[in-house]
Amino acid sequence: MKKLYISNSSESVRMFKSNWMEALSKVHFTIPLFIYIPVIAFMTWQAFAKGISAGYYFLFLALGLVIWTITEYILHRFIFHFEPSSEWGKRIHFIFHGVHHDYPRDAKRLVMPPSASIPIALWFYFLFSLIFSDKTLLYSFFSGFVAGYLAYDMMHYAMHHYNFKSPLMKRIKQHHMLHHYDDPTKGYGVSSSLWDVIFQSGFPKKKK
Repeated sequence: MKKLYISNSSESVRMFKSNWMEALSKVHFTIPLFIYIPVIAFMTWQAFAKGISAGYYFLFLALGLVIWTITEYILHRFIFHFEPSSEWGKRIHFIFHGVHHDYPRDAKRLVMPPSASIPIALWFYFLFSLIFSDKTLLYSFFSGFVAGYLAYDMMHYAMHHYNFKSPLMKRIKQHHMLHHYDDPTKGYGVSSSLWDVIFQSGFPKKKK
């Protein structure tokens, strides 16, 4: 495995010559909360306004959360870590994910900027609308899916900038730090290591 380049500085490397493109590549970690909490609230309101029961709402909310965890794993492993051989492909990879691995403490590039997250969210909403013909189920499911994304973004930021006291969160953070500092070809789960366990892409346990 080639030697990793990792900067422990909190510097934010410039990626674009254009000032407006550079600005769109950076975001304060709270911005996703201001965008997507209203989306969750609106869809929850719509689901109950259209007559969904509390039981069905929470069932499909939970399903959305679970589907987010596998989506997170697939995106991270097969999309964000796919490195094309062409020069322009390598450039795209660096913009989307490589920069985070080179500068993991860059606070402005730890959550997905709205310029990327909103189009992706719209694409997923369209995809799920083809699966769920019942709008109440769609709204409930997508609320859970978006809530899972928000949890992922906030946890990801915290893992790079917060010292956890909870043993559980310490284990989750260690899993992600090993992905950054030990072997980026393992440990693709960020908010959960569940799918790394299932697909055997996690880190071996240290012998006591």
